[in-house]
Amino acid sequence: MPTRNLPNDPSLEHLKKQAKSLLKKVQAADPEALALAAEFHPTGVDGLAGAQLVIARSYGFASWARLVHHIELVGHYSRSPHQQSVGGPLDTPEQRADEFLKLATLHYGQDDPAGRTTARSLLNDFPEVALSNIYTMVVAAEPSVVAAALAADPASASREGGPYRWEPLLYLTYSRLEVDGRVAVAKLLLDNGADPNAGYLWQGMPSPFTAVTGAFGRGEGDQPPHPNRLDLARLLLESGADANDSQTMYNCGPGCPPPYDDAHLELLLEFGLGKGDGGPWHERMTTAHPTPRQLLEDELVFASHEGLLHRVELVLAQGIDPDRRGTEHPIFAGHRAYELAAIQGHTEIAELLLEKGATPLDDVGELYAAVLRGDPVDADPDLAARAVARNPLLPIRVAEIGATHALRPLQELGFDLNVGRMRTPLHLAALLGHLDTVRKLIELGADPTVEDPHYHSTPRGWAEHNNQQEIVDYLDTL
Repeated sequence: MPTRNLPNDPSLEHLKKQAKSLLKKVQAADPEALALAAEFHPTGVDGLAGAQLVIARSYGFASWARLVHHIELVGHYSRSPHQQSVGGPLDTPEQRADEFLKLATLHYGQDDPAGRTTARSLLNDFPEVALSNIYTMVVAAEPSVVAAALAADPASASREGGPYRWEPLLYLTYSRLEVDGRVAVAKLLLDNGADPNAGYLWQGMPSPFTAVTGAFGRGEGDQPPHPNRLDLARLLLESGADANDSQTMYNCGPGCPPPYDDAHLELLLEFGLGKGDGGPWHERMTTAHPTPRQLLEDELVFASHEGLLHRVELVLAQGIDPDRRGTEHPIFAGHRAYELAAIQGHTEIAELLLEKGATPLDDVGELYAAVLRGDPVDADPDLAARAVARNPLLPIRVAEIGATHALRPLQELGFDLNVGRMRTPLHLAALLGHLDTVRKLIELGADPTVEDPHYHSTPRGWAEHNNQQEIVDYLDTL
């Protein structure tokens, strides 16, 4: 039985209850509980300590003590900046300083670009806000002011504070306020002891949002990169930031829409991405955080999926095994890089991966490729069933790329065209403006009234959000 992933923001009390429940089930000879116990504690569960050891090992920790330590670390570094409200009273200097910082920085929860304009207006109305504390000083980015503050109190370079309980370096790298002097201020902080690996866990999630992450931006909501992203990131890396930055890799890869560029990848590779021990954050998060090699394996899978030839070349140049699946992110349904490239017709990438030793497609992969190419499909029931079981989410990808011709063959093979936990194929086709795909999905029975669980919005709402007026008008006729 494979180890499982801890939930985000894990609860020690919940895990204690899991252990107590497991012990009761083992004592009652429950078959599933006995199998779990045999897998992770072959000598037998004879008490609560034994049940706790099984729970710890099932999550990838060698002991209950290590699991508890991990949860304590998550609690220590966890922050929820997106839960800080803006628009509150501005009656005191402290309130104005906090409001300024919240408006000027990214927090990855419904970030409003207009906030930066409001932050600038607040600064114009109350110029003294810039001098409120070390955090407002670094966001305002006047090097001489910051230098004087650090000379008076060098420890402030790494002191947590402000509305998010961040170190000053994080306010600087997540700020999107248009000011000069940001790189010079970052150097001042680093020269005075700021940690180049400073970061936090967004609501307890195991992938740290570091200073490097802040410099590169993007990710959920496609947040803008820092105006000095490359200079700032290079300075951080030269100062000791570890290049194995998992959140940057996600934010500039699967976590954001196209267009993509490779500047972050080239810089991180220059400073050791894919090598070493993973740095302090990997040590803290242990099994919950990908290894350096897994980061590159994930990138190869993603780049092959999206048809990004130069990225594939960059990753393969590091000696990555093309058949490895990295952390097996669910959005890729367990597929190898070659499968994703070959099935979607990314021919140059597929040929390159084969040259590097990738295993060719099996019968299910060949069936997927035929469907995407528009070839006639005649699969026996066993092959069709295995195709659906391997990747039931394939209609979502087909809708995402607007491969309208593949929808009916998929349905005939047994795929559900309403599949999707977070969004259906119709949601994605509507969002991305694939009108022909939307029409075909409706023709084949897709349900336009289904709401996604996060925004509680129908496909029409997704189209409206992305200004796809033709699709809004079409859906209004149904």
